[in-house]
Amino acid sequence: MTPQLVSKLPQAGTTIFTVMSQLAQEHGAVNLGQGFPDFSMPAALHQKVAQAMADGFNQYTHMNGLPDLRQALAVKAAGLYGAVLDPQTDITITPGATYAIYTALTAILHPGDEVIVFEPAYDSYIPNILTNGAVPVRISLEYPSYQIPWDKVREAITPRTRLIMVNSPHNPTGAVLSADDLTTLEAITNNTNILVLSDEVYEHLVFDGLAHASVLRSKALMERSFVCFSFGKTFHCTGWKMGYCMAPAALMKEFRKIHQFNAFTCDTPKQVALAAYLNESDAYLELGKEMQEKRDHLRSLLADTPFRCIPSHGSYFECYAYDGFSSAPDKELAITLTREAGVATIPVSAFYLDGTDHQVLRFCFAKKTATLEAAVEKLKTYFNR
Repeated sequence: MTPQLVSKLPQAGTTIFTVMSQLAQEHGAVNLGQGFPDFSMPAALHQKVAQAMADGFNQYTHMNGLPDLRQALAVKAAGLYGAVLDPQTDITITPGATYAIYTALTAILHPGDEVIVFEPAYDSYIPNILTNGAVPVRISLEYPSYQIPWDKVREAITPRTRLIMVNSPHNPTGAVLSADDLTTLEAITNNTNILVLSDEVYEHLVFDGLAHASVLRSKALMERSFVCFSFGKTFHCTGWKMGYCMAPAALMKEFRKIHQFNAFTCDTPKQVALAAYLNESDAYLELGKEMQEKRDHLRSLLADTPFRCIPSHGSYFECYAYDGFSSAPDKELAITLTREAGVATIPVSAFYLDGTDHQVLRFCFAKKTATLEAAVEKLKTYFNR
């Protein structure tokens, strides 16, 4: 008799990222879909990893992360955001930010808890909530600005609300939170048991002279927040799957209970290298300027196509509407452009549980100049047929 299983995620299938990347490979398309760079990570960081391995740092390090790295991150958070964090109790190194998000949710959610989540949403959020038996309370960001409609957040809160999830800079849209947003979130959660999870993996990729509105800037929010970050996004090494979580000691204690029985610890030589590399602050403080140049270049190239820009102020991504030249569903157009124009993008409807379609495609501009130019040249050829 074949054992019967009851799936925890019966609706989950192959992600749109896998689908579009496979399609891009089949058709030899330029892939502006998935969010990873096609250029090299910093050579100095690569060298520090090699040196750490040569120096014998190849065994388990502390479960919570290399002490020197946690100390360096505490110093960094204090300098950038004025946050006071104890590296012993408030910081844990994780195998990627997605892992950190899952671990935080698993640590605090119980069946029936409600989690306010904003759509379009990074694709792991809702499955993570459902896996823990909790209930996603979905609120759509205001199109086309993709700002949070705080009045709807207030209306959505019930006695079962356990958590509000925020993401800035936002994936997939590149929208960013403001200081006013943090103040409003403070007011909504004040004198409640509601926790906050803030996904800040693109913290250093903020454009147009704006400051990153990190939850770490707010003492009131930090008392109730898990804040998740990514080394991979910061240093162009997404394949490393290295990230970290910051939270007050009481929350982090629960986080570590899950962590110790899952990954337990992370890659030691990379942690040694990162601890040393974080001393070179220009390595991350200049990232926003560099990535904005790529965004601006792609924007200028696409200005000669029928796409309409929906401005991004951070992240690896910018969204473009196409309602001026096509009525096709966004997934259909994304597939058509991959097959016929030779350029892969991501349909933004994939970031809504119900497939809400505003006829918008997401482009990743974290690519070499030559890659961006080749992609847009293919699009121009397609549109000028």
